[in-house]
Amino acid sequence: MALMTIEENAHTPPTIEVKTLVVGSGPSGFAAAYYAAPAGKVLIIDKFTLPRDKSCGGMIHPLSQEILKDIAPVPEWMLLDPSSVYFRYNDWDKGRIRNTDLAFLNVDRAPFDEWLLQQLPDGVEVMDSTRYISHAPRPDGRLDVVAQKGDEQFAIICDFLVGADGTRSSVRKSLGLNDFEKYVTLQDFCILEGPIAPAFDCFWFDAIPELGVGYVIPKSERVLVGLIYYPGTKKAHELQDRALEILRERLPIGETIKREAWAALKHSDINDISPGIGRVLLTGEAGGYLSPTSGEGISWALDSGRAAGRAIAQDLGDETLAAYAAGVEHLRRDIARRLWVFPIMNSRWGKTLMGYVPRTVISKATHYL
Repeated sequence: MALMTIEENAHTPPTIEVKTLVVGSGPSGFAAAYYAAPAGKVLIIDKFTLPRDKSCGGMIHPLSQEILKDIAPVPEWMLLDPSSVYFRYNDWDKGRIRNTDLAFLNVDRAPFDEWLLQQLPDGVEVMDSTRYISHAPRPDGRLDVVAQKGDEQFAIICDFLVGADGTRSSVRKSLGLNDFEKYVTLQDFCILEGPIAPAFDCFWFDAIPELGVGYVIPKSERVLVGLIYYPGTKKAHELQDRALEILRERLPIGETIKREAWAALKHSDINDISPGIGRVLLTGEAGGYLSPTSGEGISWALDSGRAAGRAIAQDLGDETLAAYAAGVEHLRRDIARRLWVFPIMNSRWGKTLMGYVPRTVISKATHYL
């Protein structure tokens, strides 16, 4: 993997020709580029300056670990203390905790994304601080893409365009597809002032009805507190401060070092999930490939990105989209199943019910949610 630069020339902007253009350098963009590379030159562009820092719990699901086995295992130097955390449900109001045996590797997201890009093979280049602007079909079936780096726009000619640019995907919008509703998410990295359980603590409490779910994760000398608020929530930062007050009465959570804000995809209709149109493939959250029940996205991003890259590598021309759609059909079916369960899980009585379900049942069910 090489970081590409553009020579500045206001009169003759450069034109780049590649087999595959990937918009977005996160896990789905990485996987698409990695598996598409055998078919020809790949360029990844990302609007952020790399390495970037994305608001994320930094939990590497066993499914992600399984996918990465074919590329490279997550290195030990990246793991925080504790190196793995088990998932558990925590009903603060009723004092009920349900442990599970689902364990995640514990990392910070920024170094994880940077490490992924280091695994890219020769023939893949990365250009940061570069925005996708638009695309149009060419008479020969390829695509003309307009991108912008700084104040300069330039052209990219590609056989395939992969939109891996997340919840607010510009590529998805360019296709005229329905936008998703979005949760409001806030994360605070706080000083850890004492020991807490080595758990990925999924919690809720009635004091903040706007809260869908929250999580607390120990990360070496810090603790990550994240809260996911329902779409349309107002004054989320004030609610976050209130939630931290409540948590600090129960856990050794010190002052906030950093707060991050983001938006998370909320599924409303299974038909909003789309693999793309024509020679434009959508992966990860851009296509809607994310768990609607747990919100876990890295494994879904890697899985959908891998399917897109493999479809491109088959050199099927206009049949590539059909091959990709077949490759992510299992994800679509899984989302449909989870959307049926989610209203129950997300209701007040459903959350209360979890406190009475036997641990063995909760633990087993969690692997499928």
